[in-house]
Amino acid sequence: MKHESMRVIFDEHANLSAMLQSLSHMVRVGPDAMVGCNRDGYFDVLRAMLFYIDAFPEKNHHPKESNLLFPRLVRAAPQLLPTIEQLERDHMSGEMRVRELMHLLMAWEYMGELHRADFENEAVRYVAFYLEHMRLEETALLPIAEQVLTDEDWKVLDRAFSCHEDPLSYRVPRDPKFDRLFTRIVLRAPAPLGLGGK
Repeated sequence: MKHESMRVIFDEHANLSAMLQSLSHMVRVGPDAMVGCNRDGYFDVLRAMLFYIDAFPEKNHHPKESNLLFPRLVRAAPQLLPTIEQLERDHMSGEMRVRELMHLLMAWEYMGELHRADFENEAVRYVAFYLEHMRLEETALLPIAEQVLTDEDWKVLDRAFSCHEDPLSYRVPRDPKFDRLFTRIVLRAPAPLGLGGK
């Protein structure tokens, strides 16, 4: 890929997509998939996945897009304004939605099966929302960015996007804070996502 910032965006999208697909899988299989582990392990894995989504993409990835990439794109390609406005609405609602999902998970965990469907239904909607958001960026925005942004724009973007890369990326040194989180997911999640129940 020609620009470092584009590589980072696509890598971070791929990592986030994998986490979202894993979350979907966990919702589909339910707590009974946690062979040899009590139900607490199931909720622990889901909490860890949601924490990652809230802690990295919402706090690092989205602000760089909103504050650096989108304004440059609107100046260079004003026809993208409606798409960028949609993506900004997604960014603004995304953090609230992941927190609501955490709340629904806790309601199910602490208050019982009566709340399970609320969590599962919202999780399905949330994953679909996020995957569509990334698809829109990758198909409607980033190809045009490659065509219209200047060398100076790319210097600023490359510098910004490469300084806080996703802790799931194999290209960056491992972050001990996130290592504990990912180890927890891998050790407790059932196959094929992790080693839980083996």
